[in-house]
Amino acid sequence: MLEVRNVRHAFGSTQILKGLSFRLEKGRIGCLLGPSGCGKTTLLRCLAGFEPVTDGEIAFNGVIVSAPGKMVPPESRRVGMVFQDFALFPHLDVLGNIAFGLRALPRRARHERAQQLLESVGLAGLDSKFPHELSGGQQQRVALARALANEPEVLLLDEPFSNLDVELRERLGQELRDIIKRVNITAVLVTHDQHEAFAIADEIGIIAEGRIHQWDTAYNLYHQPGTRFIADFVGQGMFLPGRVLDSKKVSIELGILKGDVPPICEIGCARCNKGCHIDVLLRPDDVIHDDASPMQAEVVQKAFRGAEFLYTLRLASGNKVLALVPSHHNHAIGERIGIRLAVDHIVAFAPEVRVATPACPGAQAGHPGT
Repeated sequence: MLEVRNVRHAFGSTQILKGLSFRLEKGRIGCLLGPSGCGKTTLLRCLAGFEPVTDGEIAFNGVIVSAPGKMVPPESRRVGMVFQDFALFPHLDVLGNIAFGLRALPRRARHERAQQLLESVGLAGLDSKFPHELSGGQQQRVALARALANEPEVLLLDEPFSNLDVELRERLGQELRDIIKRVNITAVLVTHDQHEAFAIADEIGIIAEGRIHQWDTAYNLYHQPGTRFIADFVGQGMFLPGRVLDSKKVSIELGILKGDVPPICEIGCARCNKGCHIDVLLRPDDVIHDDASPMQAEVVQKAFRGAEFLYTLRLASGNKVLALVPSHHNHAIGERIGIRLAVDHIVAFAPEVRVATPACPGAQAGHPGT
């Protein structure tokens, strides 16, 4: 349905997008997730037709709508857009806002379509209200209904929940997903909020410095990050130094991990899998609080999250790990608690600081060390 092929965009001599590619099938929700200034909103504007591309192509249903020297105008793309500030017309009531883009229809058909959309977003009975009389969540739904009015092929959402409180974001995020799935429309969401992306999107692209680093499901981004940057950016975790024992085992301070050891060397050398020093990622759910465990760690920070605490724990070496612990286990800063590992797969990367000894065995065979 939607294809982005090696798209580049620049403001003057400044490159904003540096060769991005992804595709979405009809009815799928994609998300561009990244920090501020990474280029995600610029890409959304290119999809909408507000900005040209300097290289590459954007295609809807196999029809190219953006390419160097070609730019189909926004009104001809069948794209709906929900802006960050909702951009509702203050002088029009709710029904008037939704029906604004339906002026080509007869009056009766326009009114029926607007009423239908109003019901679909759960705002039946509010048709005569004005935007200033609505809550932030209600305004967001009106903006969504207006974006869907012309039955667009692609729906674009630019940080649609940024002006709402956290609790409302979570509830509306699920409602938004349900509405999009019900109308079977292809959608692209832009956000810097991981929880929002995980709750709404089928596929997520991690974007930074104008490039997509990994396009994948939320589960894979969390459990199988392709790069150290993604491992740091998605979710929470800490790295512990480790040493590869063989292709199925890694030794770390907390014990021996079993699983497939990913290729670590720069060239992905299959032989370079024994004796190498690596950094192993441990997520908070990999470290379990266990009073019966002889393995001890010191609580150095704690964050109360209602049902659980997020503890930062210092190991004997001084290295730190995170642990999610049920909140009835309320331990004091400085207290030592028992922990054990619950790791079912290994996520590891080359150390940020190269280790000189022991040398990677692959280096002796003409391959670079870790």
